Amino acid sequence: MTDSAPAADPREVLAGLRGSIDNIDAALIFLLAERFRCTKQVGVLKAQHGMPASDPAREEQQIARLKRLASEADLDPEFAEKWFNFVVAEVIRHHTAAASDTV
Repeated sequence: MTDSAPAADPREVLAGLRGSIDNIDAALIFLLAERFRCTKQVGVLKAQHGMPASDPAREEQQIARLKRLASEADLDPEFAEKWFNFVVAEVIRHHTAAASDTV
């Protein structure tokens, strides 16, 4: 017996995949915005109490954790580390600005 079902139109499949990608991108943007709202509060708290903007020990713990999660998710752990370092650089910039605003 042969399967007589027609093959899916590749353009329709592509459109569906792109729709999924667009939805994921939107979710990522909203998640990043929420993350930055939280880290902004951390920055204000640190600034109010004279704490340093950067916490290298915490960052190393997070890198190890995210690399482990990336491996479990079949994502390149090095990519996860690069992403985290990119985000942390922006967070530290926010924390430094918050510290200068409270001085």
